[in-house]
Amino acid sequence: MHRITSASAGHLFDIAATRRIEQAAAAALPPHALMQRAGLAVARLAMAIAPQARTIWIACGPGNNGGDGFEAAAQLRARGFAPVVSCIGDDARRPADARASLQRARDAGVVFADAPPAHCELAIDALLGIGAARAPEGQMLEWLRRMHAGPVPVLSVDTPSGLDTDTGVLSFELPARAPALRLCLSLLTLKPGLFTAQGRDAAGEVWFDDLGLALGAEAPVARLPGATPAASRPQSSHKGSYGDVAVIGGAPGMAGAALLAATAALSAGAGRVFVAPLDSGIAPIDPMRPELMFRRPEALDLGLMTVVCGCGGGSAVAAVLPRVLAEAGALVLDADALNAIAGDASLQGQLLARQQAGRSTVLTPHPLEAARLLGTRTAQVQADRLGAAARLAARFGAVVVLKGSGTVVAAAGELPVINPSGNARLATAGTGDVLAGMVGARLAAGRPALAAASEAVWTHGDLADRWPAGVPLTAGALAGGGLPLR
Repeated sequence: MHRITSASAGHLFDIAATRRIEQAAAAALPPHALMQRAGLAVARLAMAIAPQARTIWIACGPGNNGGDGFEAAAQLRARGFAPVVSCIGDDARRPADARASLQRARDAGVVFADAPPAHCELAIDALLGIGAARAPEGQMLEWLRRMHAGPVPVLSVDTPSGLDTDTGVLSFELPARAPALRLCLSLLTLKPGLFTAQGRDAAGEVWFDDLGLALGAEAPVARLPGATPAASRPQSSHKGSYGDVAVIGGAPGMAGAALLAATAALSAGAGRVFVAPLDSGIAPIDPMRPELMFRRPEALDLGLMTVVCGCGGGSAVAAVLPRVLAEAGALVLDADALNAIAGDASLQGQLLARQQAGRSTVLTPHPLEAARLLGTRTAQVQADRLGAAARLAARFGAVVVLKGSGTVVAAAGELPVINPSGNARLATAGTGDVLAGMVGARLAAGRPALAAASEAVWTHGDLADRWPAGVPLTAGALAGGGLPLR
């Protein structure tokens, strides 16, 4: 068993693959052995979370997730803890393994109660597993709300109840008041929904136990990328070794977005960075970053550069997009460039033609921009973030960075990445511009588009994760590439 961190690498499996792995494992083991292993894993983590606990409340549902809870209760009782089980469902209709674990809990002397205990030191959610098709309601929903609004840690067994572990969509709203700690022990496989959309909030800390079993030949649906190590630079390298980045954006009133992207590209290691503002009134120098070189957009030799286009582009960016799409070597399209393409079929055709010409393109939409590109609604994008990113990648022949909680990076024919780094501190103006510049720097250095995007997204989030407590995270500070002093 181990905790999954932002530096963890691993494969993610959907519900269908997990079910097949579970069935194969159960068939290869003695009866009830798989559930006993699962219950022991839950008990072990519970004891580590609350070693001094007097009372542990375990809420058990009608299926095998509830069986894992019964088994955990028996294991905890045998080790001197005082689990109190409240359960939902008809005992006669429980699966055979769950009935066996229920009997084991009763034989161990576990206390069963119709209502949650008045006080406990840990709450365990074993109500609904990965296969639950219905949203929690009635008493089950009441118990979940009580858990998640209470003052004690909440441990979810395999998946938080009510969470679609393929998509990360949660079927009820978490209470505004959060518990002391949320944890989820994912069993057998890691599931994509734990790492994107609402899954990150619902699961909290994710722990994993493979129950001592191999995953077999099942194909994953996504992966966690693992940490991105700092690149070493040969002593004989020079600025030309790391490429040129040109940032085209900064329409009137939005110059800061282009400067943020350019500063981020510079901090991320680009050899040279040019700024081509769409506002002719901008001064041709940034006194805070004199390394940045200012040019008019038409003066840039785009074919020799990695272009980052759209940051603060406003409506003015549409006029330069035909040339950018036709000539840019490698290209990052962000913000208003994406909005312009969404509304123009000819630009969409040019974008798709870049793939046919062998030119790398990375799109960095947030959910609303993704919805515009797909001709759908934001809610539909968020209902299936992996699917939305894959559709965009296939439609436009580009690597897609679908931003948000658990950013998804997708490319046609490749296993998508769900990024585990980052936090809500990034929910502030300009951080997306910073990310676009960071992607551009990696493309300019010669990294393949999928790797460049994945590495930039992880590093962007990692900076936020390591930001000093109590120090506001601003896009300007983030663009500098270093952590502020405490």
